[in-house]
Amino acid sequence: MREGENTLRAESTAAFRARKGLSEGLLERQAARESNARTYPRSIPIAVSRARGPYVWDADGRRYLDCLSGAGTLALGHNHPVVVEAIREVLDRGGPLHTLDLATPVKDRFVEELFGSLPRRFAERARIHFCGPAGADAVEAAVKLAKTATGRETVLSFSGGYHGMTHGALSLTGKLAPKEPLAGLMPGVHFLPYPYGYRCPFGVGGEDGWRVGARYVERLLDDPESGVKRPAAMVLEVVQGEGGSIPAPDGWVREMRRITRERGIPLIVDEIQTGLGRTGTVWAFERPGIEPDAVVMSKAIGGSLPLAAVVYDAALDVWEPGAHTGTFRGNQLAMAAGAATVRHVLKNRLHEHAARMGELLLERLREVQREAGCVGEVRGRGLMVGVEVVDPEAGPDPLGSRPARPDLARRVQAEALRRGLILETGGRHGAVVRLLPPLIIAEEEAEEICALFGEAVLAASRGAR
Repeated sequence: MREGENTLRAESTAAFRARKGLSEGLLERQAARESNARTYPRSIPIAVSRARGPYVWDADGRRYLDCLSGAGTLALGHNHPVVVEAIREVLDRGGPLHTLDLATPVKDRFVEELFGSLPRRFAERARIHFCGPAGADAVEAAVKLAKTATGRETVLSFSGGYHGMTHGALSLTGKLAPKEPLAGLMPGVHFLPYPYGYRCPFGVGGEDGWRVGARYVERLLDDPESGVKRPAAMVLEVVQGEGGSIPAPDGWVREMRRITRERGIPLIVDEIQTGLGRTGTVWAFERPGIEPDAVVMSKAIGGSLPLAAVVYDAALDVWEPGAHTGTFRGNQLAMAAGAATVRHVLKNRLHEHAARMGELLLERLREVQREAGCVGEVRGRGLMVGVEVVDPEAGPDPLGSRPARPDLARRVQAEALRRGLILETGGRHGAVVRLLPPLIIAEEEAEEICALFGEAVLAASRGAR
């Protein structure tokens, strides 16, 4: 049993909130000084002081299982020895830390490792462009590249998609709340229906639902009066992350590839959260067996440090020098940590381990679903799992789905935190509780995650009555 677990479980909500300590002081000073746009401290009110593997400790010494993992960044968990050693090696030998886009041995090793993780046919034709250190900048770069290569301006995206918060990336993101205060986002973006089985946009569900969606996209692009000009690109996630851990059916992904290839539309796959093993294959697009024109990468490829890149078919490489730059695109520590992470994932076949642990999570969480009426669907792929929280008192729609209960999802998250489990919420209305544990999670830890989650769901359900 984990340190302090009995104490944490026995505390009432009031007692938990009343506890004073270093964490509370840090949170108070953060609230007084930082932007109102801060997010995670509002739903995860802890101040982290140290971390290792799948665990973090707050400033008062309480330990938590981390199923947030830096929003999927920490493929190997916190402070993995191979990552720490790779960073220390660069520091100890006096290597440069800031190099813009100059060639270095560290960068060369990183590119070799990264290309070695990609399907061979795609890697043989690939080019890489390093961007500013956030995934959103890689999305911006990929869209600029596609527009430059095609001479077109329209971009296709999908409802529920999340691609970042910068100007162009936010324009491609489905979530309306951050867009509403803003005027003049990137024009020419058209949203298409994503195959969300539990809440099928066509009210059909199952295979019929995604086939109708694919036919809709094809008809739209071929209709001379659709109002949609020939696109510069289609941007999609094979598994929507922030949109609610929604895996797209393999057949639908293959149809999107066929439709775009036949019409000369570059397909950009956003692998910022799915990439490097999280969904049970090294890259999410490998499962349906497609070859994108461009892949957007960040998060895990930096080995926990900031790094972002676009890897794309050489046929698109029509940029002039300086067409997309960024001062911090040569982060040597991140490239060293990233190369070590890629190597470790492949050597230990952690993508296969993620697939096995993901199946275990789905199986155990579906047991929770059978016991608790507030769980509408448990879904995911690999270690990218979502539990959709619904109103158990409301009647189901014709497809069997019930209305979302975001307030109850937040209660589940809070009850889990009190038990030492860090979770994230997302999806439609914020009603999906998401689990993103690191790829190194052990079976006993996966079992503990599910046990704590089950307790949290039952406690939240009792409090909601």
